[in-house]
Amino acid sequence: MKKINVLLVALLWMFSNGAFAQQTEGNYFEEVASDSLFIGYSKTTTIVFPYTIKTVDRGSQDVLVQKAKGLENVLHIKAAQQGFISTNLTVITSDAKLYSFVVNYDDESPQLNLSLHTTKAESPEMYFTAEGANEEEVEKYSKVAFYNGNKISGAKKKKDQIKFQLTGIFIRDDVLYYRTRVLNDSKINYDIDQLRFFIRDSKKVKRTASQELEIVPIMSYNKPTAIKGESENTAVFALPKFTIPDKKHLVIQLIEKNGGRHLELRLKNKKLLQLTVLPKL
Repeated sequence: MKKINVLLVALLWMFSNGAFAQQTEGNYFEEVASDSLFIGYSKTTTIVFPYTIKTVDRGSQDVLVQKAKGLENVLHIKAAQQGFISTNLTVITSDAKLYSFVVNYDDESPQLNLSLHTTKAESPEMYFTAEGANEEEVEKYSKVAFYNGNKISGAKKKKDQIKFQLTGIFIRDDVLYYRTRVLNDSKINYDIDQLRFFIRDSKKVKRTASQELEIVPIMSYNKPTAIKGESENTAVFALPKFTIPDKKHLVIQLIEKNGGRHLELRLKNKKLLQLTVLPKL
């Protein structure tokens, strides 16, 4: 009788394992290599990532993590408890790279300052929403828009020997690329305080406030802080995809720091129809 029971258990085990194998057939897992990280209780470890940090996940509350104030790609790490058990830390950056760490306690000689390289091999492919565009891709297409020969006309303003011009509008996926040119014909440097994009009502009704909706760039390429006298600058601003509603227009506002040479470009939706689709890289 015992032999029969043992045989039945063995058959059931084989059947269950066979069924599980059938269910998982076709799923292939590739392990992401983890780096060792040693942190302490009395010292802070700082890691500089090549791109903006999107998410951070820690395996234990014994590890404290915090992004550096005012910086999107710098992470501070510290032990919340002395002698904690080894745990893990996972960081995903905006260039669609996953960084995995095995975190160990070492208060005597922790790793203090680390800078990660821009290249990370064999990282799994990830996708972001439009609000979290892949910065590496956006940067590449910003450069393509910068050197693209297609131009638009009629979008320019001039004041006190400062010329502000929109020279191109481009699109790739859900990102718009606005290329601007600022020409300083004067001998006085033009220090830039702000360069803003926002949608504004075309006409302001009496006794009502004019509504403005600011569009914050995802990133900028070759953005200047100042235009020296008798020189010029071309820059590209990557913006989330949008259209301009009826009775509204897009304003690109250039404000001089500690000065009065302010300029505004006003564009209606038909100007966006002149955009160029960038080829896929």
